[in-house]
Amino acid sequence: MLPSAVARRGYRAGKYGSTAGVAPGFVQGNLVILPQSQAADFHRFCQLNPKPCPIIGMSDPGDPRIPSLGLDLDIRTDIPQYVVWKDGEAIDRPAEVMKYWRDDLVSFVIGCSYSFEEAMMADDLPIRHIEQDVLVPMYRTNIACQPAGPFAGPMVVSMRPLKPRDAIRAVQITSRFPAVHGAPVHLGLPHSIGIADINKPDYGDAVHINDDEIPVFWACGVTPQSVIAAARVPFAITHAPGVMLITDLKNKHLAVL
Repeated sequence: MLPSAVARRGYRAGKYGSTAGVAPGFVQGNLVILPQSQAADFHRFCQLNPKPCPIIGMSDPGDPRIPSLGLDLDIRTDIPQYVVWKDGEAIDRPAEVMKYWRDDLVSFVIGCSYSFEEAMMADDLPIRHIEQDVLVPMYRTNIACQPAGPFAGPMVVSMRPLKPRDAIRAVQITSRFPAVHGAPVHLGLPHSIGIADINKPDYGDAVHINDDEIPVFWACGVTPQSVIAAARVPFAITHAPGVMLITDLKNKHLAVL
């Protein structure tokens, strides 16, 4: 059995924890589940905002399976923790969403920066949240997404502190992976993108930044959650920030060079 399938079965059985570094080599994804009546607008939103929202998989209405991402995958149970949204408010954080499932729901799986971290580590670049065994820090910014229908709001970014020379190398490495957010959207100067306190992320956990490091920011697949809240979407299900869907796709197959 593939390591990705083993991980999904563990989460299906109730295991919890960050998926960063789990099943090395396999693509992880952010999750957004919406009623079919809003799926076309959200699909358009993703097309207009490919940096934070690169789609790597999509289900048919009412189908909890996405065979292209894993033959035994069940989108209702195979993530460590979900968030259920009503009118833009998080109302539940369950370990599975069977009781919320409906025949009109469409699932979108969006590329995750955990996938390019493997390539960074292979080049000996540090990944601080993995070193500290915490969730990656994520921040809402003042970078506005392109709107589509009711979906509009700020981009969310994830941050990894790096020495300047390593930041340059990180740009080169992650540029090869546009399906999982690609190159950073911002380096240094967090205030200029609306981050008031780098030590107080909006999602995930704060990490230590050394004096000789700068914060490097990538577009993040948690962006739809800020948009769901801003647009007060009537009903949605997402993954909890930092805990992803592990697919059977290989990270190396996402590289464009």
